[in-house]
Amino acid sequence: MSARSPYTCTFACTTAKVFFLTVLCDRSLQSAGGRQSKIKHMMAFIEQEAKEKVEEINSKAEEEFNIEKGRLVQTHRVKIMEFFEKKEKQIEQHKRIQTSHLMNQGRLKVLKARDDMITDLLNEARKRLSELAKDPETYSKLLDGLILQGLYQLLEPKVTIRCRQQDVEIVQASVRKNIPIYQEAVKSSISVGIDRDLFLPPDICGGIEMCNENGKIKVSNTLESRLELLAEQMMPEIRVSLFGANPNRKFLD
Repeated sequence: MSARSPYTCTFACTTAKVFFLTVLCDRSLQSAGGRQSKIKHMMAFIEQEAKEKVEEINSKAEEEFNIEKGRLVQTHRVKIMEFFEKKEKQIEQHKRIQTSHLMNQGRLKVLKARDDMITDLLNEARKRLSELAKDPETYSKLLDGLILQGLYQLLEPKVTIRCRQQDVEIVQASVRKNIPIYQEAVKSSISVGIDRDLFLPPDICGGIEMCNENGKIKVSNTLESRLELLAEQMMPEIRVSLFGANPNRKFLD
């Protein structure tokens, strides 16, 4: 076996080192490539997971947004409906009030027109009564009835009569004629005088007033008072005669 030269040994060592380094580098490169691949896979997984998470978050956010939007829309829709319902009720109430007001005004106008008609009727009756008093014969008979009726109402032993100044004579004649009739009816005497200090107003239609001795009990039998009493008693019949029966009234006043 031949001896190796120092150069040969050195070259061999160098070659071995180069080979070792080459193998080491190849392995390192292979190992680095594997790690890079793993890293890429991990990054891709992380990115995909993040993307899915973002999509999930966006989807959930959009769903919540739509729910909230729907809730707000429904809330405002309800509020709008309530607002218009309230307005509609206010308008209806206003219409009812206005209608009631107009109907009341109409009823008041009708009532006033009716009252005016009745007043005109009573005024016409007063005019006719004043004409009646101008007929001595008719007026005398009327006074007979008024005086005798007043005496029966008072039933007092002493009576004072007031009349118009222009009626003193005709009243005196009626008193003289009716005292016997009264005394015969009640079986009692009576004293009747005419008040010559205080007469009834000359512009009334006629008739008399009478009172007892102390003036505490009075009877008014003027033509106006008799007309008012008669009108009050006959007012239901007068209204029916003028305006017809009231369908809402079962009984006459």
